[in-house]
Amino acid sequence: MSDAVPATSTRLASQTLAMPGEISDLRTRTLRGGFAKLCGQAAGFVLRLGFMVVLARLLDPRDFGLVAMVTVVTGIYGMFTSLGLSSATVQKVHLAGDEISTLFWINMLIGVLLAILCLATAPVLAAFYHEPRLLWVTVTMAMGFLINAAGVQHQALLQRHLRYVTVTAIDGLSQLASIVVGIGLALGGFGYWALVGAMLTSSGVATAGAWLTVRWLPGRPRWNAGIASMLHFGGTITLNSLVSYASYNLEKVLLGRFWGADALGIYGRAFQLISVPTEYLNSAIGGVAFSALSRLQDDPARLRNYFLKGYALAVSMTLPTTIFCGLFADELILVLFGPNWMKAAAIFRLLAPTILIFGMINPLAWLLFSIGLQVRSLKIALAIAPIVVTAYMIGLPYGPAGVASAYSAAMSLWLIPHIIWCLHGTVISPRDLLRVIFRPAVAGCVAGLCAFAIQRYFGSSSGALVRLSLGAGVMFATYILVLLFALGQRDFYLDLLRGLKTSPAATGSR
Repeated sequence: MSDAVPATSTRLASQTLAMPGEISDLRTRTLRGGFAKLCGQAAGFVLRLGFMVVLARLLDPRDFGLVAMVTVVTGIYGMFTSLGLSSATVQKVHLAGDEISTLFWINMLIGVLLAILCLATAPVLAAFYHEPRLLWVTVTMAMGFLINAAGVQHQALLQRHLRYVTVTAIDGLSQLASIVVGIGLALGGFGYWALVGAMLTSSGVATAGAWLTVRWLPGRPRWNAGIASMLHFGGTITLNSLVSYASYNLEKVLLGRFWGADALGIYGRAFQLISVPTEYLNSAIGGVAFSALSRLQDDPARLRNYFLKGYALAVSMTLPTTIFCGLFADELILVLFGPNWMKAAAIFRLLAPTILIFGMINPLAWLLFSIGLQVRSLKIALAIAPIVVTAYMIGLPYGPAGVASAYSAAMSLWLIPHIIWCLHGTVISPRDLLRVIFRPAVAGCVAGLCAFAIQRYFGSSSGALVRLSLGAGVMFATYILVLLFALGQRDFYLDLLRGLKTSPAATGSR
């Protein structure tokens, strides 16, 4: 797929920007965009994992805990940076140039306000945690809100035009730059400032890359009725994200306050590692799926077909990953982080079920947002919040392991009600999802048993790296063979590959 899009002027004043490309070539554009994102996310996964491994050996758990004390709060502020207006830009079928300019300046205003709020929060955090070093960490991170706000609409335009090759390149470059800066600072003895520097570098490179690749400069803001509707859409999504973020991160505040930076550092490393598969997969498939489904919101039959195929792909990747992480938690932590982090292994194993749970529920948000049911998504988030908060409170007296156990249990119990509520009244039924999940689940169980047998056979007689390598090879080879051949999914994946090879010109694209 060519990554070019119809030329846009450097100053879009009033022309309408409809969704680019013909609907007839949407399948090819989506598959190629998704493939580019998957490749980019796979490379990003390796880079990020390597970065985590290196820093785990250069920094102490307390360094990670100190930064986590700040990011758990600034992350809440970050929910407001885009105000959901990037999603509104992607979702709206017809979009005028002056509307984008207005959204840009709204994002910049929000960025300024968030930076000021972050500065005001700095002394409060230092006092709350009884940790004076947090003051300047928080002050420094205030710059990130301005940097991120400047790139929101440029990045949204790349997604709107399905320019995921470009998006992937920018993501990779920003991540590589942050790794270089982070490791350099860590080697220089700057401790926790290495983490802060890496985050700011990533934001700066991503925003600069979006500006350089999108041929658009913001004009004067002009208010119209379309802006109001987009603010409502974006505001609902932002509130949804805020509620979800607060719910899923409150335990870090509690652990930091009552158990200290060391306990939070151990829990935070396990939580971050366990979140990587779901985060990267959702980033790879979710953005492309949301863009494509938004363009099919008036075509229920095709929307259903596209969603189920995307869901099948997401579940088929998260299910074996969940089983593997649960089986080889000790080996993963030992190989990646070293013996000083072995306390994180038990927490990592307890959190493993959440990989599959979020792999199953995150795609439902793509569906709800694309068809304009963002209010339902918000109601669901408000229902989840008291459930997970209650779980944290139950597990908190037992430390990080207790919190991890209670969190996984609560999310497991919530899974079925979540699916039923999301799908009610849509073109997708729970039975549709069950049919999609069945084959990967069977293949995953068979592969997991084979990997477990390998693990038991070798036991402690071989090194952790050997057990991990053999287990991964056996499990994923078995999973692929069972899924593709024994369960008849080969044609599904071959069809996806054929779609990647299809010329856009052959499908009517300009």
